Amino acid sequence: MKPINADRPLNTPDQPEKPGDPTPLRPSHFLGLRAKFMLFFSLILTLTCSALSVYYIEARREAMTKGLQQLGTILLTSVAGNEHFRYAGLVAEDHDTLQQFIDSLVAVQEVVYVVITRPDGTVLAQHTKGTGLSSAGLGRPVENPLYPDGQIAKRLFQSPDTTPLITRFSLTPKTGTPFVWEELVYDFAMPVRRTAKTSTSLPPFSIQLDEGSTNSSPTQPELVAAVVQIGLTDAYLKHELEAMIRNILFITACIIGLGMLGAHLLTSRITKPLRSLAAVAQQVAEGHTPMPLTPSTRDEVGQLTDTFTLMTSSLQERNVAISANMATIKHQVAQLTTVHQVSAAIAKTLDLNLILNTVLQLLINNLGFTRMFVILRHRERDGAYVAQIVGVAPDIAEAAHLLDLQIQDDGGLQADLLIHGKSLLVSSLEAVADRVQSPMLELARRAGVTSFVAVPLQSQKQTLGYIAGDRGTQPCTDEDLYMLTTIAGHVASAIDNARAYAHLEGLMLHLEQRIAERTKELTIANERLQEHDRQRSLFLSVASHELRTPMTVIRSFADNMRDGIAGPVSEQQHTYLTRIGHNLSRLTRIINQLLDWSRLDSNRAVLCLTPVCIETTAHRVAESLRPVAAEKTITLEIVHAEGLPAIQGDSDKLEQIFWNLIGNAIKFTPPGGRVTVGFQMTPDGFIQTSVADTGCGIDPDHLGSVFQEFSKVPSANPSAQGAQLGLFITKSLVTMHRGTIWLESVPGAGSRFYFTLPVAP
Repeated sequence: MKPINADRPLNTPDQPEKPGDPTPLRPSHFLGLRAKFMLFFSLILTLTCSALSVYYIEARREAMTKGLQQLGTILLTSVAGNEHFRYAGLVAEDHDTLQQFIDSLVAVQEVVYVVITRPDGTVLAQHTKGTGLSSAGLGRPVENPLYPDGQIAKRLFQSPDTTPLITRFSLTPKTGTPFVWEELVYDFAMPVRRTAKTSTSLPPFSIQLDEGSTNSSPTQPELVAAVVQIGLTDAYLKHELEAMIRNILFITACIIGLGMLGAHLLTSRITKPLRSLAAVAQQVAEGHTPMPLTPSTRDEVGQLTDTFTLMTSSLQERNVAISANMATIKHQVAQLTTVHQVSAAIAKTLDLNLILNTVLQLLINNLGFTRMFVILRHRERDGAYVAQIVGVAPDIAEAAHLLDLQIQDDGGLQADLLIHGKSLLVSSLEAVADRVQSPMLELARRAGVTSFVAVPLQSQKQTLGYIAGDRGTQPCTDEDLYMLTTIAGHVASAIDNARAYAHLEGLMLHLEQRIAERTKELTIANERLQEHDRQRSLFLSVASHELRTPMTVIRSFADNMRDGIAGPVSEQQHTYLTRIGHNLSRLTRIINQLLDWSRLDSNRAVLCLTPVCIETTAHRVAESLRPVAAEKTITLEIVHAEGLPAIQGDSDKLEQIFWNLIGNAIKFTPPGGRVTVGFQMTPDGFIQTSVADTGCGIDPDHLGSVFQEFSKVPSANPSAQGAQLGLFITKSLVTMHRGTIWLESVPGAGSRFYFTLPVAP
């Protein structure tokens, strides 16, 4: 699919693009991420370089200014402190000596003038390089002399200070001169002092002032011999600063350029994948199939690309699934619409031909069938005819209406549909050609039928006919069979209704009378059944309760007589009383079983599920039954199981299960036998309990009916049998606990009952 150009607005046409190129993003009125990043990085880099440059230049300027001041101070103090200059030059006023010192000072390029002034204001010697004209040319024409203000020297003559006096003044360029910056001149002035009388020993190049004095006199106060002024310019300093600024600007420009280039390359590695991701996201948002993205890096952007590619693939799969589901939903809606329209068409009229024609047309128009027809059975004789056919040529339709089909159970398709009521899905007509009657096979071949579905029309347990259809060259599917089955019920009801209403005028009164009679009979029968069920439940409940009271009394009197309370009894009387007690116990069991069965049959048994220890419950029941087992010298053993979890069960119902199983085992085990109860855990989360005895066992032919109610299973001990409801009740209680129960038995060797109960969560 062609990618969408994301760099253009939505309303602009697509431009040709090279295959494989990432789709550009649409332009925006705002700056892009790359431009923002480059501007921000350039701004930070520019500010940083500028701040560092200004700091460096200012520090350099201050250092150079300080160095210039130190140079002036050194030059001035070295000259003023020179004895030869002081005595030979100033005191003796030797102009050659002064000129030598002045020339040596002027040789320094920063020095622009040297002036030596006497105390009376007379200039002993001076020299100037002139006034500078521009910063580009540092030449100084002598025609423009430069000297300091004379007030500086006068101030020093009056001041006793011996430290250099630094005075700064600027040279304002003349109008029209190419002076682009202001030149500063630092005037260093210092008085040169001498003593009033000096010693006879004079330093070299000195003149003895007091010739008549041969002895040294005491040190006299120093006098100012002259004031030396040296002017230093900062033109060379500024010239160096200017060159340094140019170099710094060049280096800064190079750094900024390299930084912007690096930022451009870095942002390109980030923004290019992001633009591709944005383009693919736009394609997905517009419903197009996006081009696959290949990550160019293995960093976070590459991981994002991989994740986004996986996400787009998942979205495409979901879109395909949604499209498939939508197609399925549309198809189902069409089916439901067809069913609704069929129901509406059936409800509008009772004309059988109109109903069939409307229904078949709806199936063709809405569900895509090519040909449809309905075959109905004759009501007077055992045959069938084509009631309606659509989607075929007129000559084929006319020939179809003339068919008279025989209904015979010959293994053909007609027999399956009209006799056995089977639905058919035939993938290939030729494969079942031998099962199709010749006239129908010829018409189907003429119409071009290759695969078809057929569903019987059944109403009130009668097969009225069948409806069939095909999809032309396309094979029919199970869905077509299912849909046609749904429609067939409505069509069958419509056919039945139409036929019924055809005879309505003559049979209305008779039908109403029959319906009323049948309704009355059903009502009476239903009431009788309900009353019978109610009376049965009431009888069982009342009988069990009413029988318990006299039985309890009879048991009490029999026990009292057997124990000799009513007087001594003979051995034969004791035997009779023992048999009476035994039969009373049997009768009590039968009544209890009937009562439990009645509760189960009326669905009144409700479980109260709690975690229960099954082994503890078995011990509790066993302790109650030990006296019975002891009377028959039967060993009753509960095998302990380590780590047995609790089960989810009803404690009372669980006791009843054990009571029935252990009681039966004791009852059918001869004296001296053994009854064993064991437990084990199953892998599927159940506890399996076994109750084994060494009794008479059960014949294998009767194992399947042991758990049935009122089962007639023969036993080697008929006197121990009751109502034969105990095992049925036991199985019902186990099933209510979501468990299973089964039996293993060998005649003469005993029986083993197993049941499983779920472990408590």
